[in-house]
Order: sequence, then C-alpha cells, then structure tokens
Amino acid sequence: MEEHSEFSPLESQLAAHIRARLGALRGSEERVARVLLARGADLVGLSVSDVAELAGTAPSSVVRACQRLGFRGYQELKIAAVRQAPAAGPDPADTRDPAARALADTVRAAREALDGITTTLAPERLRAAAGALNAADHVLVLGAGLSGAVVVDAAYRLRALGLRTDSPADPITAQLAAAQLPPTAVCLAVSHTGATRTVVDAARLARDNGATVVALTSYARSPLGDTAAHTLVAGGQDLVFGLETTAGRLAHLAVLDALTLTLLALRGEPAERALRLSADVTADHAY
Repeated sequence: MEEHSEFSPLESQLAAHIRARLGALRGSEERVARVLLARGADLVGLSVSDVAELAGTAPSSVVRACQRLGFRGYQELKIAAVRQAPAAGPDPADTRDPAARALADTVRAAREALDGITTTLAPERLRAAAGALNAADHVLVLGAGLSGAVVVDAAYRLRALGLRTDSPADPITAQLAAAQLPPTAVCLAVSHTGATRTVVDAARLARDNGATVVALTSYARSPLGDTAAHTLVAGGQDLVFGLETTAGRLAHLAVLDALTLTLLALRGEPAERALRLSADVTADHAY
C-alpha cells in the first residue's frame, strides 16, 4: 500500500523514526501512525481531532500513538514535522511515465532509508555490536530471501577482516550450525521484517546455546530484535510494492559498512594484515 499520494510525506529522519516503530503499534495507533506518515508537513493545518477522524479513532488514541512514538503528544510531533518540511517545488515523479515514476520512487525510498539511519541507529549500539564481533572466535551469519545478498556481503567483509565466518545458505544447515555455536561465538542475523521464521528460530537456538546474537533489521520491535543482545535498526519502510525491501537492503548494507569500519578500528593490525591478504587474493582474479 502506498503511503504517499497528493500530500507531502514526512522528511526522512522523522519518517524513519515512525516507520521503525510501526511494528510495535496495533489497531488505532497503527492507523494514526500511517496518517502521520501520509500527511507529513500538511499536519500543520490539522488538529488532533482532524487526525483522529482521518484514522477513524478518538483524539485520545492520537495522543497515545504519539507518546508511543516517543513524543509528549501530538503538538510536539507536529512541530517536528513542520521543522523538517521540504521547500515547495515540483514533484520529480509527477508524470504518467511508469519508468520515470518507478525510478523516482526507488531513488526516493533509498534516500529516505539511508538518511534515516542516523535516527534509528545510535553509535553506541554500533560500537557494542562491533565489540561483540571483535571478541568472538567464530561468527555465524544468517539470513533468508532478499536478505541473502546482505548476508553474502557481511560474510565476505568479516572474513576479509580475519574473522572465522560461516554463512550456510540452507536453512536447516543454518539451524544446525546455530545449535552448535559455543558461548564464545556470535550469531549475526539479518532480516528486514525481523520476523522471518527460519532466521528467528536459528537465532534463538544460538542464544539458547550461549552465543551472542546481533540482529540487523528494519524495525525497532520484532521477534528477532527480542532475541538479540544487540539490535541494529535501519531501513524501516512501508512503501509501494517492492521498495521497502530494496530500501531496507541498501540501508542494511550501509550499516554493515559502518560496522566493519568500526570493527577494523577495534582489531587494528591483525585486521590490516587480513585486508592485505584479501587484496592479494582479489588481485589474483583480476586481468
């Protein structure tokens, strides 16, 4: 379902903040959050009663939803939306050409997901996750479906830094590997929704066996996040067909870049040596 029609959407930081918390909202509160996302800067002209009517609920539910999103009330959220309002201008996707619209929508979704990372991911969380990986003697990387590409990238980067890394593609093998992890290992689990059953089940096996679980997901509350000792949130989207997972993957790849750079700083010379070896191996495969 598309959030945006003729209204100006919330700018990326505030939108990312709300979207990352959509999974924790239910019923009328979720409807309120979707109205807030859809109306964006137009909230300046809407009262709490107007938003309640649009969401099909009571004004008290609007206030409660805003508080669940981390604001004191509707007025504080509205002020934040107005402060982030973009300058008026033509919509680059205002066209009947489906290719032009698709390109504009894809770029917009990617930009919003990337711009929102600093809102949903605090540096101390990134630092803590990197510290756990640095202390691990083995890393198991898990993911399924469209997160598979992110898992391949993560495993390659961790190996290049000298970490002993495993990333089985088969879900049964992944669960078997997770169940055999020692307490000195880390399970890095990637899931856009944080609710992919095979990934969550494997992460729970790793946790129950004493391993540290690091989750990379798009939503602040999810079964995977509840399983993890460290949760990295980026890319929360709820957009037009296909764009939410595309934007989420880009955000997750960006977080992995930041995670590996942090890890490089922590590991120092051993990581530098591993990177030189990786460069030599790569060079052997180039013309």
